[in-house]
Amino acid sequence: MALVTPTEPVPLDELGRVHFAGIGGAGMSAIARIMLARGVSVSGSDAAPSAALTELAALGARVHVGHAAGQLGDADTLVVSSAIRDGNPELVEARARGLRVLHRAAALASLMVGRRVIAVTGTHGKTTTTSMIATVLLETGADPAYAIGGVLAATGTGAADGAGRDFVAEADESDGSFLMYAPDAAVVTNVEADHLDNYGTEAAYRASFAAFLGRIRPGGLLVTCADDPGTRDLAAVGRDRDLRVVTYGESADAGYRVSRVATSGMETSFRVEAGSLAEPGGPGPFPLIDRELRLRVPGHHYALDAAAAFAVTVELGAEPDRAAAALASYRGAARRLEPKGEAGGVRVLDTYAHHPTELAADLRAARDIAAGGGRLIAVFQPHLFSRTAIFAAEFGAALGLADEAVVLDVYAAREDPVPGVTGRLVADAVPGGAARYVPDPADVPAVVAALAAPGDLVLTMGAGDITRMGPLVLAEITASVALAGGAGGPGASRP
Repeated sequence: MALVTPTEPVPLDELGRVHFAGIGGAGMSAIARIMLARGVSVSGSDAAPSAALTELAALGARVHVGHAAGQLGDADTLVVSSAIRDGNPELVEARARGLRVLHRAAALASLMVGRRVIAVTGTHGKTTTTSMIATVLLETGADPAYAIGGVLAATGTGAADGAGRDFVAEADESDGSFLMYAPDAAVVTNVEADHLDNYGTEAAYRASFAAFLGRIRPGGLLVTCADDPGTRDLAAVGRDRDLRVVTYGESADAGYRVSRVATSGMETSFRVEAGSLAEPGGPGPFPLIDRELRLRVPGHHYALDAAAAFAVTVELGAEPDRAAAALASYRGAARRLEPKGEAGGVRVLDTYAHHPTELAADLRAARDIAAGGGRLIAVFQPHLFSRTAIFAAEFGAALGLADEAVVLDVYAAREDPVPGVTGRLVADAVPGGAARYVPDPADVPAVVAALAAPGDLVLTMGAGDITRMGPLVLAEITASVALAGGAGGPGASRP
């Protein structure tokens, strides 16, 4: 589907019965969950069974595995994402019947009507930052609605409809759909070239963020990272548009200045200081903030995400000590350096990282976790042929931060194969020949088990189905330990 354009939201009570094509996706299932909570009749389909389909069925949705025109039933509205192609039989049928067809973001915008909207966007860190904001609001009793592109560990879900005034949403920029929102407050974590399959050029991608600022309500709050060149430029644009701009980061001129970042195992601590609650011109009852924050998640980049969450929630009225305490209770989100288990002295974590910058950040965090002599083994599945072709060299450089790298073939997602674009491009770009290209996923567990030794850390990485690999690797290691009679553990025979 083409890039989407701004539109005004359709009131929820005008949608009638809603059918979702691709209801099992993280974003789609989140919207369906909140619609069900608000009494909307929901049905949907997806290509394969999943836990999301089971959960939605338990909540009252009529769900189907596979796509077919007849599954629309008596629907009044069809919701689709950019992953749904024009030939999808449900989309074809909806258009033939003249039904209302909404992009996923437009459906989410319908749920936002009447709430104070806090939208989080940026190239990296959206899910974690959104999750942290939701956590602060939940822990401080604000009872927000939230829609996150991942599962919040504390609640076991990525979406819920609270009774409070706030609606916290992860705003996906990949297809321009974040331009459908009209937030009262927005966080932009960073801006770096990505999704060029949709935008065509880096300039067009960056311009979409400037357009997003135009969607923030007049006088609204904009929170940006002072350390990132792209968001520094956006902060200047926001000031010119009379938005209330607040910055965070390690830069000396950050409004919420981060310092003393330290990681230890699976925890991170840092200090945040603010000379005033807002930058010049901003209101606020707290004249000075100086707090040490502690997180139960590892990684320098998570300190910055937490600083963003702290800044926006305090600016919107949360008491700083309560916000800091809430962040200390944050237990992470699924697929963000998520522990999958341990076998034979080898730990396995899983992460959604699928951009070179994200790979590098998570590998540095994993290196801290593995401190103590253990090696770091990265298992990476490239996502999208277009992204792989553009960033192969950068992916390789990032994977060079690991001691060993295993590269799978490309997860196609919404794209058709491109001749010559395979995971080998990435594996060949890893410095020192430290990567193995393993195109058949069935071979990966045995390859990793042969590489791993007690004390090592294995990190599975990517936005595709690589998340299924962790348990398979653990099972293979367990089997190899049992076969060896427990002597030496996995990889004991490797040189």
